[in-house]
Amino acid sequence: MNQPPFATPAEAETAFYEAIERGDLDALMAVWCTHEEVVCIHPGGSRLDGYDVIREGWRVILSQGRLQFRLSDVKAFEGMLYAVHTLCEWVSEAGNPQAATPVFATNAYLLTDHGWRMVLHHASAAPQGAVADVEARDPNALLH
Repeated sequence: MNQPPFATPAEAETAFYEAIERGDLDALMAVWCTHEEVVCIHPGGSRLDGYDVIREGWRVILSQGRLQFRLSDVKAFEGMLYAVHTLCEWVSEAGNPQAATPVFATNAYLLTDHGWRMVLHHASAAPQGAVADVEARDPNALLH
């Protein structure tokens, strides 16, 4: 599989969300590390272990329609080989951003021989009280 190199964790993260918004499974999976020690947990979903299982999970999600994201409250903890980003994803159906649902996410990246790659995406519904706090801090943050 020919995957583009990502020079920074932020570059990989941008590519991840842009691929989801385009509904591009191949581009989405190009962000992921291809070894089997990768994990993805979608809101209310079970733990998906391994590249192929994660790919199938995303295929199912993307087949249900296009999604739109607005990101806020991004916190990055980065070292030389590993990075962890926490953020709030405001997820909506494409074209309907007023109906965005807040989701807290953690994305972890590993520096590989092929650039930065995702090794973990864990997302869960944000509790109502926490959402007001996030909105107050960064109400207009955009993906781009």
